[in-house]
Amino acid sequence: MRHLFLTLPLLATLASSAEPAKQPEPPKEKPFTPGGIYREGDMQRPRPTVITPPTATTAPSDAVVLFDGKDLSKFIRKPRKGDPDQSEVPNWKIENGYAEIKPKGGDIEIRDKFGSCQIHLEWATPAEVVGKSQGRGNSGVLIHGWGEVQVLDSYENDTYPDGQAGAIYHKYPPLVNACRKPGEWQSYDIICECAKLDDKGAVLQPARITVLQNGIIVQHAAPLETKMQEVVFALQDHHTPTRYRNIWVRPLHRYDENAKSSEAAK
Repeated sequence: MRHLFLTLPLLATLASSAEPAKQPEPPKEKPFTPGGIYREGDMQRPRPTVITPPTATTAPSDAVVLFDGKDLSKFIRKPRKGDPDQSEVPNWKIENGYAEIKPKGGDIEIRDKFGSCQIHLEWATPAEVVGKSQGRGNSGVLIHGWGEVQVLDSYENDTYPDGQAGAIYHKYPPLVNACRKPGEWQSYDIICECAKLDDKGAVLQPARITVLQNGIIVQHAAPLETKMQEVVFALQDHHTPTRYRNIWVRPLHRYDENAKSSEAAK
């Protein structure tokens, strides 16, 4: 009997070792990321382009600089009808790194054309307060076919909401009033996303505009009724000596566009 008891565990061990070994299950494939091209964590995905971020006085390394405080050669003057001076050469006053609107200076329009993009500029209304409502530091960023991002001294200055600083003029008031005091420099970052159209020109996704004033979102993906596939803007002369400086534009790309391959990133 003793031999029998010793043999049973041995037989069990031999039987278990005779069973075929279970093959490990293949690893589950990770889900696709939006767009259906790359899976989550795919090391073969192109690497985003490395850029140098902006400083207080310099633009990002991938930006097109339109005004660096020296000249307005990247702009063209748009004289009004009937203006005795029909010159297309900008005549705004340039000093201390900024351009200031002169009487009858006229609007100035950029020479370049962009698609979806980020527009950055800084502006200041006169330190000496003159007038009220729409009469205080009135100017604007006129984006052709899109609308106007209003520039105005809206610090303790009541006016109609869709006409104050940060508004898409006569369309959307700003979400908040983020204005600084008169004479202080303020910033706009305007993100223009062109409409997506089908082959017949029908709108699949409307154009959208987002605006940050002094780093605060005042317009958030506001839809606009435009099919424009390019962005051209002008700075408006509205008869007040508003100042501008540090103007640049960054073209926006779709995900994985303008990116380096995984090999090039090594």
